Order: sequence, then structure tokens, then C-alpha cells
Amino acid sequence: MAKLTKQFEAAVANSKSLSERPDNGTLLKIYALYKQATAGDNEEKKPGFTDMVGRAKWDAWNGFKGTSSDDAMQQYIDLIESLS
Repeated sequence: MAKLTKQFEAAVANSKSLSERPDNGTLLKIYALYKQATAGDNEEKKPGFTDMVGRAKWDAWNGFKGTSSDDAMQQYIDLIESLS
């Protein structure tokens, strides 16, 4: 567990220094996996239709509902490594 957490923290640090900015879909996936890994299932109220960015983030995070923290961390690590 501690090894996975260290790898996750390293991936988070690496995500801030990617050579190219990922496309919006990939950025949403990075955000959603991070939130699922650190906060668990999305229990927040869905933003209103005028908040397009907030809704996109909410939908992306909600798409990982039921994914364990460890699985989300591993998927995040794999995604960041594929972008590096």
C-alpha cells in the first residue's frame, strides 16, 4: 500500500511537468482519477447546466463511481506514465 501511495504521489508531481498539455478529455480523466483516488465516490451535488466546466468534471469523476482508491491510483499512475 505504501509503495502504491508513493508511486501515486510521484505521478501527481510528474503530471505537473508533462512535456505537452494533454487534450481536454485526458485532462478530465486525470482529474477524475485523482478525485476518486483521494476523495472516493462523488457525493457532491451536480452543478447546474450553466456551469459547463463543473458539470464536465462532475460527470468525469462520477464515471469512476465504485472504483476503489487503490485501483484509481494505479490507473492514474498508468495514465501519467503513458503521457510522459
